[in-house]
Formats: sequence, structure tokens, C-alpha cells
Amino acid sequence: MKTSIATVSISGELPDKLAAIAAAGFDGVEIFENDFLAFDGSPADVGRMVRDHGLEITLFQPFRDFEGMPEPHRGRTFDRAERKFDVMQQLGTDLVLVCSNVSPISLGGIDRAAADFYELGERAAKRGLRVGYEALAWGRHIWDHRDAWEIVRRAGHDNIGLILDSFHTLSRKIDINSIRSIPKEKIFIVQLADAPLIDMDLLYWSRHFRNMPGEGDLPVTEFTRAIAETGYDGYFSLEIFNDQFRGGAAKPIAADGHRSLIYLGDQVRRHPDARSLTVTPMPERAVVKGISFVEFTVAEDEAAELVTILRTLGFRKTDTHRSKKVDVYRQGDIRILVNMEEGGFAGASYAVHGSSAYAIGLVVDDATRAVERALALNAEPFSQPVAAGEVEVPAIRGVGGGLVYLLDEESDLGRIWDIDFEPCGEEGETAPAGLRFVDHIAQTVGYEEMLTWVLFYTSIFEAAKTPVVDIIDPAGVVRSQVVQNASGSLRITLNGAENRRTLAGHFIAETFGSGVQHLAFHTDDIFATATALRKNGFRPLSISPNYYDDVEARFGLEPELTEKLRAENILYDRDERGEYFQLYSPTYGEGFFFEIVERRDYAGYGAVNAIFRIAALKRQLRPEGLPKL
Repeated sequence: MKTSIATVSISGELPDKLAAIAAAGFDGVEIFENDFLAFDGSPADVGRMVRDHGLEITLFQPFRDFEGMPEPHRGRTFDRAERKFDVMQQLGTDLVLVCSNVSPISLGGIDRAAADFYELGERAAKRGLRVGYEALAWGRHIWDHRDAWEIVRRAGHDNIGLILDSFHTLSRKIDINSIRSIPKEKIFIVQLADAPLIDMDLLYWSRHFRNMPGEGDLPVTEFTRAIAETGYDGYFSLEIFNDQFRGGAAKPIAADGHRSLIYLGDQVRRHPDARSLTVTPMPERAVVKGISFVEFTVAEDEAAELVTILRTLGFRKTDTHRSKKVDVYRQGDIRILVNMEEGGFAGASYAVHGSSAYAIGLVVDDATRAVERALALNAEPFSQPVAAGEVEVPAIRGVGGGLVYLLDEESDLGRIWDIDFEPCGEEGETAPAGLRFVDHIAQTVGYEEMLTWVLFYTSIFEAAKTPVVDIIDPAGVVRSQVVQNASGSLRITLNGAENRRTLAGHFIAETFGSGVQHLAFHTDDIFATATALRKNGFRPLSISPNYYDDVEARFGLEPELTEKLRAENILYDRDERGEYFQLYSPTYGEGFFFEIVERRDYAGYGAVNAIFRIAALKRQLRPEGLPKL
């Protein structure tokens, strides 16, 4: 599978774009005309720059408002075409994109357009060039790839072919089965883009909201599969118009783009009817069986505060590492690791972010194959030396530069608690509170990073994304999206902060980067858990009493249940499947907190309660500008 990306898809000056595209691993690049025109060098200079990066110029674009023009405009279009051809030859590319005409003076007619393209093909052939025709979704006369193909077919010229763009076809909901009958040699290049489903003007939707395949809601995989079944073996190129990408860093966006194409190719390859799509094989997406542990890094003299919170939650220290200052606190199937090492990655993470949940451990079906897939998708591996006889756990870098460790039950990784740790059998006054497992992990990221991490998780692990939900903070809106698997053994909420005045934005600003902001633990009986927590000295987050009068009226709750909720500061929600109960801790550090939930066949995450929880948590925060105690 040969990969390409249009320069318009990422931000920066042309030399920076080319460097980012090459570093991401693309084979080719489309030169968007405005990027070329804004560059001081000659077309030949651009061509040399591209080739010096080991790339091929797959396409020069766009050439607008060509076919069906009345005289004298028709003659001028051919003059413009000749000048485009001059530039192409100096660039060193043989393909130009002609998009369907949007001019109000253009004339319709398949045969008229075909005649224009035949003449253009004749001129292109004299120079050894090719012309690809693309149907814009908002074209004046041609907005369907089937009509564009009919024009190409009637033109009947070897140097005239079709360019297929997933956005133009899928946004119009055009039957993709029609693609399967197009001869592969007449498809000159394929452009790919996804997009969220938004009901708006097609041109505005296209120019501002496209994203990488797998990041949106369009059936790009099915579109690509239809193309593969023609036997097409040319370039698959990203053409992304997105305001967020235009303002972001070029390198990570280019890397996302390359990952999206690799993942897309893997999805198409696995379909039983897929043909002629050459993709390097990789293992299937890893099946996450559960969360093995969450690890905090903390200075030794600050660990007592975190440990006190854990003990009031009913955790007890059960193990200590044989060679490192790492203690394990456990309850049910939950392991919280408290790492007090000054050296290594944990120490470096503490130096940058302070006390934080910097690493998570996932139990997968096969850790070796999971790492192999992650690396094939350009994830960054992580390793550091371990003492003799200890288990080296494979890991990749995740959100905020933190770690995702990958364990399984079939190798020594499944015995790490026996090999690397010694039981310590701590006794204490606190008792277990009925917390059974990690229900979900909430990671707070910059809004501009959300698509990156959704793609990261869904491409490596067998999981799907849910629709974006708006979380209302008194100081703004936080976008929230969940990545989860069918069994519920992996649930990660990604909360995208757009300004630092929100609780999520404050967390990112004060901890110098994205990361885990809260952990939610599951209980089968939240009222019994609340009683046990109270006996342990746990202080719940105080919820406004006004909330409970409203929730009683909204759901028609029995007054006895409302009083129980109020007495324990428990929040409540209900959906079409069941009920949900939430209990929160106050903040730890710069906005981190714990949550206890009980799900009674409930599918969501209590988004409707977020504004009340956020308001209560904000009352706990240290005012900005005051020193930490």
C-alpha cells in the first residue's frame, strides 16, 4: 500500500511540511498549489526538496473550473492548463487534479465535458503527463463520481483518468458498489478523508471538519475495500482540510495520518473479499482482558498523603518491590502502585509533572503480539533496565508521554507479582470497602489531541469509540469521548480541554501536560461501600444539596432513596438500560480525584452530573497564584 498526503493537510511552511511527511513514513506527497505559490523557490527547487526527503510527488493540485466553459473562457482554460503543465514538468510530477467545475457560467453536458477532456488529454500526452478528474460534492453540474467516470469513459483517452475522493462520495451517500466496476487502470489516484457526521453545507463541512480515516464517522473502510476489489494498486493519499490540523504541530499530525492509513489498510486486508491491496501483515488488534495496575510516581516525602487516601478507600499494602521503592496497594482486582524512585522514568516523570498516575498496565491476550502491532502502527516503544531475574514488561508511550505496559497471563508477565515483588502482609485499621475493579480511566488531554489518542487506542486495541459528549464546566465546555470494548474490560474516557479555566484545563496547565486525571472503581453496592468508607475516615466530595431536590423530581425517585443519596453525597443517573451511582473523593494534587461507581446495566458515564461534580471539585482547588503547602 503506497501512502501519500497532501501538503494542505498539515500546518507550517512547505519545507517543514515535507520534513514532517517524510519523518512520518509516507512514500509520496501531493503538492497543493498554494503551498508552492507561497514558497520562494522555483518548481525545480521544490522537486529537489521532495526527492531529497525520499518522497515522490504524487500529484499537483488543484486545477479548477475547466470543463464546459463557454468561449472565450474555454480557450483561457487551456492556456491555464499549459502553464500548469509547465510547473508540473519542473516539479517532476506527471499527474494533475482537475476538480469538477463550480463556475456559474459553466455549461452542462457529459459529451461537452468529455470533448474538453479529450483535448486536454492530447495536450498532456505530448508532455508525458496525465490528468485526473474528480467530482466535487458541490460541483455545479458534476458532483457524483459515477458521472465523472462517464465523462472519463467517453473521453476515451489514455492520459485522462478518474480521481476518487472518499469525502466527496460518502458525504453525498453515493453507492460505493459503483466503484467496483471501474477499471483499475483508469483510477489515477485515491484520496481519503473521514469526517464527523454533521448536518451542514457540504463545502463548509469539507473545508473545516475533515479528519483522518478512523477518526470520523464515514464508512471509509468500505469505500477503500471497494477500490481494492478493482485491483487498484496505486497511491492512497490523504487530503484533509481541518482547522484544528492547520493550527497544530505538523509532525504529530503527519504521524497520525500515516498511522490511519496503515490501520485502514490492515482493516481492508482482513476482509475475505479484499484483493490487490499490498499491506505489511501485522497481528490483530489486541484484546484487553483487564487493567492490571495503575502506577503513581510520587516523592518519598509526599507519599503519605496519597497512601492515606488509598487507605481510607479501603486499600492495603500487600507487596513491595524487591529492588525498587515501589509498593502495591490492593483491593479486589485493583492494584495501585506507588513508585517513590528518584531515578528512572518514574523519577523523571515526577520531576516534570509532580505526583501523577503516569503508567497503566493492561492485560492483553498476547503481549508480544500487541507490542508488535503497536510498533507497526508507529507507537513509540519504551524500555529501561531491570535487575537480574526481574521481568521486563513491554511498554509503549501513551498520553502525555506516560506509559502503557502490556502484560498477558501466558508468560512470565503473568507471574510478575510473584517474581518482582515480595508480600508484606500489612495490617491496618482500615477495612476493604467493596471496590472490585477499575471501571474506567479518565485521561485529560488538550482538545487538539483527542483525535490522536482515539486513533491510538482503537487502532492498537480491540475497542470502539463512542460519540463525543459535551461536558459542561462552569468555565467552559470540555469535549469527552470514550474508547471501550464490548466486555467493559477496557474503558478510557478522553476529556479534551480547550481553555485552562476549566477543571480539565487547570489540570493540564498545573501538571505540565496531559495525563490520567481520575480513576473510577466499581462496586456492587455503593451504599454499603459508602458506609465502609465512612468508617475508614474517607471524606466524600460534598455535593450541593440543591442537586438532590432536582434529581428527585427529574427521575421521580422515592424520597427515601433521595435522602440516602444526599446523606452519602452520591450522584444518580438513569438511561434506557439501567441506573448509575457515583461517589467522588476530594481533589488530590492539582485536580486528580477518585470515583466510585455502581452500574446497574447502565451504559454511560454520568455526563449529566459532570457540572455538579466539577463545581464541587473546583471549590477544593488551591487558588491560582498561591504556593503549594
